[in-house]
Amino acid sequence: MGTDGSGRFRAGRSVVKIESVVMDASVDVWLDGRADATPFHRSAWMRAVSKACGHETHCLAAKDGQGGMVGLLPLHEVRSLLFGRALVSTGFAVSGGILADDADVVRALADAAWALAGQRGCPSLELKGGLLPEGDAWHVSRESYAGFVRPLAADDDAELLAIPRKQRAEVRRALGFDLEVRVGRDAADRKDHYRVYSESVRNLGTPVFSRKLFEAVLDGFGDDADILTIRHDGKPVASVLSLYHRGTVMPYWGGGTWDARALRANDLMYYALMRHARGRGCTAFDFGRSKFGTGAFAFKKNWGFEPASLAYAVRTADGAEPRAVNPLNPRYKAKIAIWQRLPLAVANMVGPWIARGLG
Repeated sequence: MGTDGSGRFRAGRSVVKIESVVMDASVDVWLDGRADATPFHRSAWMRAVSKACGHETHCLAAKDGQGGMVGLLPLHEVRSLLFGRALVSTGFAVSGGILADDADVVRALADAAWALAGQRGCPSLELKGGLLPEGDAWHVSRESYAGFVRPLAADDDAELLAIPRKQRAEVRRALGFDLEVRVGRDAADRKDHYRVYSESVRNLGTPVFSRKLFEAVLDGFGDDADILTIRHDGKPVASVLSLYHRGTVMPYWGGGTWDARALRANDLMYYALMRHARGRGCTAFDFGRSKFGTGAFAFKKNWGFEPASLAYAVRTADGAEPRAVNPLNPRYKAKIAIWQRLPLAVANMVGPWIARGLG
């Protein structure tokens, strides 16, 4: 396969034209017709990341000879003094790679994206899931992350019984505490969520995202996103911002305070979300991704979720190293220990500047 210099790629017997398009309603209509599209392909996600973090959006569309779209690759241009530059599909997502009708279109989009990376001065191109390109130039990893998805049960009792015995006992303990479950999207919900989430990630030694990112996602997704918060004595102790996509609930940004542990508030939070999602008509629960061998990985398995390997692809320029954004990298061990001891106000002030470069 090659190009004639006009953006047209010869893919097999046909010619595919790669165009840069605007992420708008027409792209969302095309995505609505694809079973493999994710929330992270949507224009609402792309705009939210750009608005909150300043990362420029690029969207490559593959079109056939009649002008019909046969593939799509949305990208964020991530630039960071700490973590370097990269084109990423897509920013802060767990998936969102190439959508295409066939392998030839995958290659055409991947080649066009790599050419764009060179034009934009990005020595790295990162594709999260989707259809992955092949070839020696690409490093494909299936050993780092796992996803966890299972169907929701038919009712509350069945949902509880679907949880393995040991974890079910923790949920029952949580149900015995005087905890309030609140679901909403208003200013109070957003404030409580950020308060809890920022403390949670600080305790893990991770910089928090800007509150603007959560605001932009909630505003952009509308009814397809909400916040569930667990309160004790009127104080929020656990909270999660979830996305809803084609009958699947995705708890995406969640955590708990130190007080949440004794109260088993995180356990109640996820069980309550399962109940809430079923009431919204959802039939599946996507527990998100976790790195193999981590506490989060074990926690999700304890809930009865089976891990499925996720595949990511990275291409780097000759002589360049892939971006080092893995928090398990030994080089970050000392920094994480320091971060965990920071006053929350300081972590929340500095964290968003660091986190925006992770992509």
